[in-house]
Amino acid sequence: MKENMHPESLMMSYGYKPELSEGSIKSPIFQTSTFVFRTAEEGKAFFEIQNGKRKRRDGESLGLIYSRMNNPDMEILENRLTLWDRAEECAVFESGMAAITTVLLEFLKPGDLLLYSLPLYGGTEHFIDTYLKKIGIHFAEFKPNHSKQEIIDIVKATGMADKLAMIFIETPSNPMNTLIDIAMCKEVANEFSTKEKQVYLACDNTYMGPLWQHPLKHGADFSLYSATKYIGGHSDLIAGACLGNKELMGRVRSLRSQLGNMASPWNSWLMMRSLETLKVRMEQQALNAQKVAKFLSSHPKIENVYYLGMIKEGTREYEIYKMQYSSPGAMISFDVKGGEKEAFRLLNSLKLVKLAVSLGSTESLAEHPATMTHAGVSTEHKKEMGISEKLIRLSVGLENSDDIITDLKQALENM
Repeated sequence: MKENMHPESLMMSYGYKPELSEGSIKSPIFQTSTFVFRTAEEGKAFFEIQNGKRKRRDGESLGLIYSRMNNPDMEILENRLTLWDRAEECAVFESGMAAITTVLLEFLKPGDLLLYSLPLYGGTEHFIDTYLKKIGIHFAEFKPNHSKQEIIDIVKATGMADKLAMIFIETPSNPMNTLIDIAMCKEVANEFSTKEKQVYLACDNTYMGPLWQHPLKHGADFSLYSATKYIGGHSDLIAGACLGNKELMGRVRSLRSQLGNMASPWNSWLMMRSLETLKVRMEQQALNAQKVAKFLSSHPKIENVYYLGMIKEGTREYEIYKMQYSSPGAMISFDVKGGEKEAFRLLNSLKLVKLAVSLGSTESLAEHPATMTHAGVSTEHKKEMGISEKLIRLSVGLENSDDIITDLKQALENM
């Protein structure tokens, strides 16, 4: 059935057997800490597999042990999430940062070099610049407009090319919507890989959700999400997800179990609920965003609009857009004429659109990146990235697009 149906159809039932849960049409919330073994031998076998002492035999499955390791809600959710990215396996976490930091900690060690793209989400960059630096991991940065050769030269200029262990990218970038060629980054990773050591490529795909871009398809080893955003989609949970091949995800899951930062049964159940409407939600948000972006681009008090649907044809960025994305998405950033004072005045005048951080939810949200989501980023980096005091980020929700535009219009008048 899996091979013959679209993901949005399978979101209703895939991975769940009603007959095992009193015929309930929806999966119950398995709010339990531990699970009963039928025999001591069965418990022994489960722990042998869980602890990597042996591989599964043909037809053997890893049974339920303890909710830090596995739980039916978590497993069903992970199975369904693999369908969108066509991944072998998935691991869900208690936050997007939990997913990101677990991957970084598992595949980097003191003395290694991490190469990452600018701009990154402020929380990710802060973790790299503070904690990873503290434990002796080195890093170098590149920008979206850098060519493959320029990126290779940046790595070589560190004098640590043989220590490169991972490339971490975010595309589109938060909040500027700049694009990075995933396949090109994989070529860079291969350039520095050897028979003894593979350089991994991780991609934060939060801005596009599971629908509009599939990093694994273009060569990424990990597709990472703040599942709080489009996957959760209702501003009522915090979660994260990581997808990849079976071997690498085995390592991710092992460290997740040790750190104890797995998604809870309740949050897993909430995300299963959200997956059923993910496609219709995201498609409507994208339609709304296209109308909002068109309005903003023609307003006299707006200087620039940063939106995938407005990338100029004939540019390198447009080539990447056509190659990697199936939609311009629902995230818009724009510069108002003026500075922080004008930006704040606009934000304070909004009525329908809510002044709050986060994105990808049913309601439209606006925030001021320079002083909010990216407050922890250095002034120098913010300047390099184009995150100025006049920049506003807008996550377009499911409200009527005319009402969103009317609210923005009155706020711009008050500005």
